[in-house]
Amino acid sequence: MGMASLIRKSERPLTRAFFARDAVSVARDLIGVVLLVDGVGGVIVEAEAYDAADPASHSYEGRRTPRNESMFGPAGQSYVYRSYGVHWCLNFVCGDGGAALIRALEPVAGLKAMQRRRGPVKPTQLCAGPGRLTQALGITGALDGKPLDEPPFLLKPRTGTPEIIFGPRVGITRAVEVPWRFGMAGSRFVSRRLG
Repeated sequence: MGMASLIRKSERPLTRAFFARDAVSVARDLIGVVLLVDGVGGVIVEAEAYDAADPASHSYEGRRTPRNESMFGPAGQSYVYRSYGVHWCLNFVCGDGGAALIRALEPVAGLKAMQRRRGPVKPTQLCAGPGRLTQALGITGALDGKPLDEPPFLLKPRTGTPEIIFGPRVGITRAVEVPWRFGMAGSRFVSRRLG
């Protein structure tokens, strides 16, 4: 079955209850989920987990700032922030101050819109990495704190259980050894190889 057929399935979208769990479980279970933003997106093939006890997390030790306020909100909303003042990152808020960073998608829907936003890049590079993904999907800080079960978001459950591999997170300076980066085995669309 091709990835494009996953978009046409009529499964009920994920609800906020899906996210009201620990970030590690949510990040792992997001692999294979379909993510659309205004109808543009694809299959999540890579995600990272962060929780409040994690020194690499923006919610570590309960430090609230205007930038990370959404991370302390209810599970099932977006947390969008600008990384190093350069690109946006999309996270899904989980239970207990955790979040899952969406690192890569296999692009399936709205390829022309993605290429218009990203320029002439290979399909494997359209959504490979948090900044590329948000640019391709047109995500900005305007979507910070928005419910994930309402437009413009649509998250459809995965069909079947993909083989999931894991490894250390990337792009961080603390707790780099924690193996909370999850990816779909064999995917050419992950941002960096796993396993």
